[in-house]
Formats: sequence, structure tokens, C-alpha cells
Amino acid sequence: MTMRLCHLDDLPDGDARGFELRPIDGSPGRDTVFIVRQGASLHGWLNVCPHHAAPLAWRKDAYLNAARDRIVCSAHGAQFEIHTGRCTLGPCLGQALTPMPLTIDDGEVHLAAPLSEDTTP
Repeated sequence: MTMRLCHLDDLPDGDARGFELRPIDGSPGRDTVFIVRQGASLHGWLNVCPHHAAPLAWRKDAYLNAARDRIVCSAHGAQFEIHTGRCTLGPCLGQALTPMPLTIDDGEVHLAAPLSEDTTP
């Protein structure tokens, strides 16, 4: 079972976008997962820093550094490789973000597997 997130055209190249998969009480909250697009490649990640389980973005969809070549944790300044999720700078050096498998079908981007209790932030 997959869950539709967006259309590929909704993700500009070099940009990131978060998605709230499990709203509590129907009100908007923080994004559960996010996607970074680099050309034809999409990289999906759970929105949780491995250091202290903090959400990564400091505001909606603000997951990347100014150069747009690293994911940044707003709480600790940790930096992560976009394609591997591995921390390259900061307090969780060597740890990695939790990948979220994605599929693309006719331009529609889907989360390939539902969140489990182990991956729920």
C-alpha cells in the first residue's frame, strides 16, 4: 500500500518539501516526512534528527542549507548528505536520517510503505 504525497511537478529541482502524514486532532502540525529533489532523484526522509529526535526544519519546508547541498537540523546545526542522510557535521556525526522509500507512478510521488510504530516521530 502506498500513500500519495504530491505530483513531481510540485517539487522544484534543488528544493525540499515536508508532508504531514498523521495530523493529530485534525489540526495542522509538524511535517512527518520530507522529500529533497535533485534533478531526477528524489530522497525521502523522516523529519527527525537522530541526535535528540527534534524536527529538522526551522520553518515550513526549510530543510536545506543556503548552498542547498546539505540537509540541516535547525535545533543543533547538524548537516546531513542529501543522498545518504549521513551526518557529516554536528553532534550526531556518523549517524543518519531514517530513509522513507518513495515511488513515482505517472508523475505522482508516493510513500512506498506506510509509517510503522518504529518510524513514527
